[in-house]
Amino acid sequence: MDFHHSPQEAVQIQNELKSQIRLEPYIAPLKLIGGADVSFNKYSPTIYAGFVVLDFQTLEIVDRASAIMDVDFPYIPGLLSFREIPPLLKAWENLKTKPDVMMFDGQGIAHPRRLGIASHAGLLLDIPSIGCAKSLLTGTFETPGPNFASQSPLLEKKTKEQIGVVFRTKNKVNPVFISPGHRMDFESAVRITQACVRKHRIPEPTRQAHLYVNEVRRAQMPT
Repeated sequence: MDFHHSPQEAVQIQNELKSQIRLEPYIAPLKLIGGADVSFNKYSPTIYAGFVVLDFQTLEIVDRASAIMDVDFPYIPGLLSFREIPPLLKAWENLKTKPDVMMFDGQGIAHPRRLGIASHAGLLLDIPSIGCAKSLLTGTFETPGPNFASQSPLLEKKTKEQIGVVFRTKNKVNPVFISPGHRMDFESAVRITQACVRKHRIPEPTRQAHLYVNEVRRAQMPT
């Protein structure tokens, strides 16, 4: 797939692709869950992309793969998937064990054009996907209760349509922003994310992917 687009073309592509996103319950067996993340040095065109695959029951890593690629698409909030997807697709090809569900460090439909990284990549890979972001990109919400598993809906500001769930992964720790990516609904996304939380604020699939891509990036840096 060609990713050499202008920002204006990228917005048009997002508006065209969003109609293909399917929000539906995840009811298939879930044995392996994947996590994806990217890392880069500020002002550098080089992106380090990585996938980890975990056993859903134990959350132990069973496979991982990375790719390094120079990209020329600018860093524009709301269009980050056009920078991140080319190296992620390359890393996906290097992954021997494919997961049943993917979790991305970023947004699913909780995005101005309903096509964050989890939706965009989920659609291209045709895999059930979840966006689990550390920060808010768009929408409005009431702060959930202070304890683990407290949650509140994330709503589109104008229409009040639900676009995500604000979810507390630890007592009295800032919540994360969960949204369905593709072939996933709100309830399934929250249920799966909650099952992936251990001692940390960030669920294990994306936490392990973050550690992995930073390890890959550091290994490439001159000593």
